[in-house]
Amino acid sequence: MIGIPLRFKTAVALVLLGLLTLLAGIGQKTIWAPAESVTATAPADSKAAPLTVIDHKLRTLEGGTVTIKVKGEGSFLLAAGRPDDVNAWVGKTAHNTVTGLSEDKNALQVVRTDGEAKAPTPAGSDLWVSTESASGELDYTWTAPADGDWSLLLASDGTKPAPSSISMTFPNDTSTPWAVPLMVLGGLLMIAGAALLVLKPKGGTPGQGGSLRSLGSQFAKRARAKATARASAKAGTGSGTRLGMLVALSTAAVLAGTGAAAQASQTPEPAASSAAPSGSASAAPAAGDSPVLLDAQFRRILEQVASAADAGDAAKDAKKLTARVAGTELEVRTNNYKIRSRVASYDARMPVRPTKLLTTVVTSKRSWPRSVLAVTQGEGNVVPQLLTLVQSSPRENYKLIGTTPLQPGTTFPSIERGGTETLAKDDKAGLLYSGEEALAGLADRLTKANSTFKDKLVEGESSPYIADTLSYQADVVKEGVNGKFSFSHKVVPGSTVVFRTADGGALVLGRLTFNFDGTPKSEGDKLSIGSDAAVLAGGKETTTGMVLNFAESMAVYVPPAGSKDPMKLVAATRGLVGASFK
Repeated sequence: MIGIPLRFKTAVALVLLGLLTLLAGIGQKTIWAPAESVTATAPADSKAAPLTVIDHKLRTLEGGTVTIKVKGEGSFLLAAGRPDDVNAWVGKTAHNTVTGLSEDKNALQVVRTDGEAKAPTPAGSDLWVSTESASGELDYTWTAPADGDWSLLLASDGTKPAPSSISMTFPNDTSTPWAVPLMVLGGLLMIAGAALLVLKPKGGTPGQGGSLRSLGSQFAKRARAKATARASAKAGTGSGTRLGMLVALSTAAVLAGTGAAAQASQTPEPAASSAAPSGSASAAPAAGDSPVLLDAQFRRILEQVASAADAGDAAKDAKKLTARVAGTELEVRTNNYKIRSRVASYDARMPVRPTKLLTTVVTSKRSWPRSVLAVTQGEGNVVPQLLTLVQSSPRENYKLIGTTPLQPGTTFPSIERGGTETLAKDDKAGLLYSGEEALAGLADRLTKANSTFKDKLVEGESSPYIADTLSYQADVVKEGVNGKFSFSHKVVPGSTVVFRTADGGALVLGRLTFNFDGTPKSEGDKLSIGSDAAVLAGGKETTTGMVLNFAESMAVYVPPAGSKDPMKLVAATRGLVGASFK
């Protein structure tokens, strides 16, 4: 049994240790609590470059929202895009890449990649899902516009150095896993100490015997009792000392563990403190099967394309188209303007409208060229119109290469809105016909009334483009008493685009060249052409022969392999692009 003095000392020690432990726990929640955020700054001695890339991994490096402060001279731009898009746009240009954090989280790790000293301005690129323009200083909250990885690009105009004063503020780990256990343990130690002071040990008062004992006998008993008491006191002292040591050691161990845990919670593992080991933009991963455009990007691009087309149509000036119109559509509209400037009755091309946007088709093939489709029906569109846009390379914007009205009564095939596969023109995987076979079949069908594809490629009864073409050609031959006429439809190489449909089939788009060739039957016979073709040919009559050229924009649905259904013509139109005399 512990003596009163020793019990008192042990109790005081427990209370003091408990108080210290409790204060340690409270301190972790207050004066020793970790900062809620950490700010890292790019080294001031980083070599200047026209572009700076902020690696996508920094956005999620510490969890939570990251804020960025950029300071620079004059105007500059911060753009957000997929890592592979940022990569591709940077290309071979010299740039700095912010890849990660230093071990103490006070500095940003910046890697230099040498290359070309200048780049075009990144402003206005279709690759960016969003941009922020600033002059002198920019505060930016980095949030993901959609699922997946997103990198940032900083630049002035591509020729001047990009801003180099960059600081990033990350959320910090403010967890204190040992705070509550310390407070509980401290409380328990204090309660134990208090109990030791208040509670008395159990035990009775020794009874006195009724018989008389001799003095010698009592003296001997007392001697033995004193000896026993001394032995008990000695044993009690040892027990009390051991108890105090155990409590002290336990508390010390808890305190040591708390410090280690707190340090561990605030220090990231080395592997998590930096992004790709290489600072080159080419080290960034691809975005996998992500669609090449988000809806907001697509709508923005459509508005700019429609605006350019409207400007060109209104002024009958093809130069106003070139920023956003190319290929077949530029050729057709250029010749349309030329004819309409001389022939007022000649029909204008159907206007390009960004709304009403009925559906979009976006490829998930992230290499270039990239193709996307939109179906719109706005003011002036008698039927929905299929718009085909192509981005030839990373630093070029999407351009409208074809406008094709849907055939009346035709249903546009279902295609995944979240991004779909594009196939090579000769890829027949899972299809009745490859893309090039489908267009070749259509060309044959339009050229010959008895084509072998007559039953393999059909059109709706209310939209007889094929039937009307065959009828027109037959009538010209029949009624052309002074001439010999022939017609051909041929696929233009490189124009074929194939999108996988939701049912496993495909939508095939491409251009055919429709040639109308005429030669006088006899010497002295004359052939006449219409006023529209005369503008391009430079005259209305010829005794040597003539050739008219039309560009046909076509879209064909190909069923999946194993289907018994025929191919279907989905959209078709033609425009006069050439006329000449032999």
